[in-house]
Amino acid sequence: MSQVPAAAQVLAVLRYLAAQAGPVPAAAISRDVGLPRSTTYHLLDTLAAEGFVVHLPEERRYGLGVSAFELGSGYSRQAPFQRLARVPLARLVDRTGHNAHLAVLHGREVLYVIEERAPGRAPLVTEVGVRLPAHLTASGRAVLARLSPAHVRALFPDPSAFVLRNGLGPRSLSALRQLLVEVRRRGYATEEGEVTAGFSSVAAAVLDHGAHPVAGVAVTFPGAEADAARRQEIAAEVARTARELSRRIGGVAD
Repeated sequence: MSQVPAAAQVLAVLRYLAAQAGPVPAAAISRDVGLPRSTTYHLLDTLAAEGFVVHLPEERRYGLGVSAFELGSGYSRQAPFQRLARVPLARLVDRTGHNAHLAVLHGREVLYVIEERAPGRAPLVTEVGVRLPAHLTASGRAVLARLSPAHVRALFPDPSAFVLRNGLGPRSLSALRQLLVEVRRRGYATEEGEVTAGFSSVAAAVLDHGAHPVAGVAVTFPGAEADAARRQEIAAEVARTARELSRRIGGVAD
């Protein structure tokens, strides 16, 4: 698909500004985005006129404007990601016969945004709106494994960050790192009774266009019902669904 150069440049500037900790000089935008200075200033003037960028003259810097916030608010209202994910999750339930859910990282917790329940299966703790410690859940581990070591360290700076539910799970940053290495090697995350006794989960990360994890998709099942071979089958279905969701949002499908 061919791109409109001006549109691509505008999006590159907005993405760059969104990734910064604060307003930045135009020279930095020009350098880091790879645009001529004259083009950068023209784009910034246009974006400022429409409210997507704000110019701070005293600081000689540019940041995101109110219109950019309104776009984000519109996204939250429409919940397109949840809409895109619901059918693939329902198919995942059909293929595995177990409950499936989608969770997003919120600090060092995961927030469950979708739950698809299999017929005849009991409700789980992973209902929509519930928050659980990310390091204990398969969904959280799948997402954490895709973050940089510095990001993980910032989320779990000391032992007090490692809360437990059933006396199981990592209790230190080194233990968590070791667990995440295994998640990356295997390609999916697991959890064995660390959230709810007797239940196991398998999860994989959904990735955006920059290979950043935006969510974890998981299946939870009674541990006694799945032997090693069945767990591998469930893991394959979960990974398949994560790849489909990544493609649906224009992301990277591993």
